[in-house]
Amino acid sequence: MIRLVLLAVLLATAADRDAFIAGQTHDCAGCDLTGQKFNRAKLNGANLAGVVLTDGELYRSSLQHADLSGAHLQRVDLNRADLKWANLDGADLSGALLFETDLSAASLVNANLEGARLGKAKLGRANLTGVRLTGADLTDARLAGANLAGADLRGLVLNTAALRDLDLHGALLAEADLVDADLRGANLREADLRGANLFGANLAGADLTGAHAEGANLSTASLTDARLDGAVFAGAIMPDGHRAK
Repeated sequence: MIRLVLLAVLLATAADRDAFIAGQTHDCAGCDLTGQKFNRAKLNGANLAGVVLTDGELYRSSLQHADLSGAHLQRVDLNRADLKWANLDGADLSGALLFETDLSAASLVNANLEGARLGKAKLGRANLTGVRLTGADLTDARLAGANLAGADLRGLVLNTAALRDLDLHGALLAEADLVDADLRGANLREADLRGANLFGANLAGADLTGAHAEGANLSTASLTDARLDGAVFAGAIMPDGHRAK
């Protein structure tokens, strides 16, 4: 009986896969589409939860409101794709190509974006809570209004990045390069900034309550009106050039 049920599920999945590839349906949850190409496809609202599309292509595809939660999208070409309001919670996008991709207001809670190329990507108002971004390229990415609470940004190059008013509560920013970054009003409560390079960064009005900035470089940075209650700066180079004890 169990074998018959499993066979029925496999046959149904295979049928969904064939219909999806043929463009007859936008429902292919859990399908194995490894290496398939869907460039410029119109997939708004598609149900692709848990889909496997490793090494596939979705260049310039339209995926607004699509459900890609838990999807396997390693190394997928999503350059210039439209993913506004898409659900990518828990998706694996490691090594994915996301140049100029529109992820505005998308949900990427706990997604894996390690090594992803996000140059000029639009991430405004995106939910990036707990996202992993180590080794990613965020050159000129737009992050206004994004939620990066608990995100792993260790070692990232974010020089001159516009991070004003962002929620970075508990974010991991150890060893990150934030030279001349605009962090005015940012929520950095309990953030890990150990060894980060914040030379010339603007932290005016930022909340660093309970943050760890041991060994960080804050030379010439602005801390005007910043909240520093419980923040730890041991060994850090402070804005006036002295090293904190």
